[in-house]
Amino acid sequence: MQIILSLYDYVIILWWRLRKINLGKNVIVSGRANFANGIHNGYNGKVTIGDYCEITKGCILKAYGGSIKLATNVFVGEYTVIYGHGGVSIGENTLIAMHTCIVSSNHTIPNKMTIIRSQPDILLPVKIGNDVWIGAGAKILGGTTVGNGAIIGAGSVVSKDIPPYAIAVGIPAKVIGYRND
Repeated sequence: MQIILSLYDYVIILWWRLRKINLGKNVIVSGRANFANGIHNGYNGKVTIGDYCEITKGCILKAYGGSIKLATNVFVGEYTVIYGHGGVSIGENTLIAMHTCIVSSNHTIPNKMTIIRSQPDILLPVKIGNDVWIGAGAKILGGTTVGNGAIIGAGSVVSKDIPPYAIAVGIPAKVIGYRND
C-alpha cells in the first residue's frame, strides 16, 4: 500500500511541476489541492512552495498575477484559501490550520455609476513571519504583517499588523499577550 501511495504522490507532484508550479523537495500535496499561477491584467503569477511543505486536501493557492511564496516546512491545513494577487509570503516552520483564508487584495469602494466588478483592485501584500501559528478559520487580510512567532486565534480576523511573538484573537484581532521565552 505504501508503494501505491508513494507513486500517487509522485504523480501529483509531477502534475503540478508540469503546470509550472515551483515545488521544493519532499513536498506533500494532497490530490485535491488546487494551484494556479494565473494571469491577471497581463501579469503572470507565480506560486512557489518551499522544501518539506505539506499542502492538504481542498486547499486553493492562486496567484492571480501576483505571487505566493511558502518558505521551508510550512503546513497548510485542509480547505485553506490563499489568494496572492497582491503578494503573499509565508515564513519557515509556519502552521496554518484548516479553513483559513489569506487574501492580498481588495476592491475599491465602487462609484455608483460603475459596476462593482469593473472597479479596480487594490493590491495589498501579506507577510507572515517564521514560526507562526494561525488557528482554524482565521482570516488574514491584505496589507498586514504577522510577526515571527505570533499566534493567531481560531476565527480571528487580522486587519492590522501583529507584532512578533504576540498572541492575537478576535474580530478584529487584538493582542492579548505574548509567547513566553
